[in-house]
This record gives sequence, structure tokens and C-alpha cells, in this order.
Amino acid sequence: MLNDGSSQLRSQSLVSGKRLLLAIFINFTITLAEIIGGLLTGSLALLSDALHNFSDGFAIILAYVANRYSTRASNYKQTFGYKRAEILSAFLNSIILIAICIYLCFEALKRLWEPLPIEGGLMLIIAFIGLLGNLACVLLLKQDKGNSLNLKAAYLHLLGDTLSSVAVILGAVLIIIFGIYWLDPLLSIAIALYILKETFEVTKETVDILMQSAPEDLDIEKIKKYVLAIPEIKDIHHIHIWRLNDSQIHFECHVELNKDLCVSESGRIINQLGKILQDEFNITHTTFQIEYESKHNKNTIYNTPNCC
Repeated sequence: MLNDGSSQLRSQSLVSGKRLLLAIFINFTITLAEIIGGLLTGSLALLSDALHNFSDGFAIILAYVANRYSTRASNYKQTFGYKRAEILSAFLNSIILIAICIYLCFEALKRLWEPLPIEGGLMLIIAFIGLLGNLACVLLLKQDKGNSLNLKAAYLHLLGDTLSSVAVILGAVLIIIFGIYWLDPLLSIAIALYILKETFEVTKETVDILMQSAPEDLDIEKIKKYVLAIPEIKDIHHIHIWRLNDSQIHFECHVELNKDLCVSESGRIINQLGKILQDEFNITHTTFQIEYESKHNKNTIYNTPNCC
């Protein structure tokens, strides 16, 4: 069963990797076209979108490398394997994107004070080409975005690109019709703020995982209630819950029994506990320390250098 799961994961990663490679090629082609178009037309919105596309191309490269790296088997050094490679990739991508958005806002504010003439016709053509390419990338990754936070981050990058292209096209049309050049830097700010909003959630989630925070949707008191419903269990304490990546939840605790049971009986209770946590809370990996009349601190959450 484990081998079948590993093979399925590798196969899924390979398919996702091929789509990521194609998205990388399309993204950098769009970037080159928009840089040339932005320089020829003088459009900051087009250059902003190009810079955003370039950052997304880099993000997709990171996503591809992390996607392949994360399927490597665990070893004596990396006992948890390499699953967090994708989390590190998503975190790095979000930080880079935040920095780029801040830079774009700064440049756009300067342009608002000194608007420059823009060639709206060429801007419209280049933006439309960018829209088609971005739509193709979004469709490529849409079916993979639920597989991992890393792929979700890459998908959100590309979805942001698509909406940015729509905004640039709208700006180009209004510039052609009404000649309102100040709309170009204003659109750049709007694009940057939208991307910041979308990036915040990914950044927060990756930080929570890296800090080994408990998932927000898990209620420790509710877990205790389910566990204490087992007659042989008196109490659980020293609870630790964390996510290895965006899909695997780990749980460990001390379990104090009402009676001094033999090893085989304790094993039965451990299996029962694991099934409850898997079925009710989708916790994939559990570790229990069985105790009887221990003198440990009985706090639900307890952390000390000597805590086991």
C-alpha cells in the first residue's frame, strides 16, 4: 500500500512537472513581449505586468524544482523526507512577490506625479497577447492547484497575471479613447495591491507550517473530548500538533491510563486512538507515550527542554 502511494505521488509529480515546464516557457515568452512592448509604448502598467510575469516565471521554476525534490525518499539525515521543499518554495515565492509589489507601487506613485505619453494601440496588442498566454498557463495548472500549497502558490501567481492583463487591456482602451495617461500608473498600483492581497494568505500559511503551528481548524479541546471517551484513558497532556506540509498533520501526546495495562492492551488503545484521530480530524501521523500514575506536569500544552 505504501509503495503504491509513493508511486502514485511520483506519477502525479511528474505530470505536474511537465505542466509547470510548459507554463515556464509560456510565461517567459510573455515577459519578453511585454518588456519590449512596455519600452516601445512607455507604459508602466505593461512593464509592471512584465515584471510580475518575470517573477512568476521564477516562481514557477522554484515550484518545479521543489515539486520534483519533495518526492525524494526519506533517509537517516532527512527522516521526514523532503516534503517541506514545496513549503520553502511557496514561502520564498511569496516574499519575492511582496518585494516586487512594493517596488511597483513606488514607481507608479512617481509616475502619477509626472504622467508620460503612452502608445495605447501597441499597449493593447501586447496586453492581449499576454492575456492569451496567461490564460493558457492558468488552465494548465488549474487541475493541479489542489495537490499542494506550492502548486497553489504558482497557480495564484498566474491567476494574478491573467487579471493584471485584463486591467492593462482596460487601461489601454481608455487611454486610446480618452487619453488619460495617469490611469496607467493607477492601474499598476491596483495590480500590485491585488497581488499583495492574494499573496498574504499563502505567506501566512507557509509561515504557520514552518513555525509548526497547529492547523487553525483543529480544536484541541474537541480532540481531548473524543479521546477521553475511551474508558481506559484518564487524561492526555503534552499535546503537540503540527503540519509537515500542507497535507500531512502530525500529532503527539502523553496518554495516562486508568489502570496498569499490559503491552498488548496498550497497543489496542493506541490503534483505537490513531483511528479516531484519522477518521474525525484527518490527522495522518500519530505518536503516543503511554503512562500510568506518572508524575509529569499534566498541562495540556507543556514545553520544557527535558520534555519527551
